[in-house]
Amino acid sequence: MKTTYIFVLFVVVALVQIFVPAQMVKDSEDTLSLGTKYHFKTRPIDPTDPYRGKYITLDFDINSFSTSDSTYVRGDDIYVYLEKDTKDFATVKKVSKELLDNEKEYVIAKVTASYQDRVRFQLPFNKFYMEETKAYDAELAYTEAVRDSLPDNVYALVYIKEGEAVLKDVFINEISIQKYVEK
Repeated sequence: MKTTYIFVLFVVVALVQIFVPAQMVKDSEDTLSLGTKYHFKTRPIDPTDPYRGKYITLDFDINSFSTSDSTYVRGDDIYVYLEKDTKDFATVKKVSKELLDNEKEYVIAKVTASYQDRVRFQLPFNKFYMEETKAYDAELAYTEAVRDSLPDNVYALVYIKEGEAVLKDVFINEISIQKYVEK
């Protein structure tokens, strides 16, 4: 009898361990297939995470917003409501401490600073993981692309759906950074 309970418990734990990652993958795939595509202008650098490997840290052009509310506190979550410009680049429409019913295109960001008329924030998709052998070349390719001083030549492709965001790729001159470094 005790063996049966242990076996049932084992099966339940195993199913939970399979279900949770599968649900995370399903949610990301749902966002990629049904979410709205945005381009975010970036300035990447190349650090290393000892557990996850090489990645590019993305510093976005849109990282602050003018506001009359001076009560934002560093570390708090805020809702950043987005819209697209004529080239599909993301722009901040408004920020709020609360979820607004009439707005559907948003991400939840962290407040990094607040001054008299401006709130700065960090977007939740600021790391793009790469194959370790390509990360250094990606950093060099980025530096070269920035020197070109062409507008909009480096950006992140992000899909957003009801607060969920999935960073799909980073592009230099309309070429995926993964393929760009293979040239």
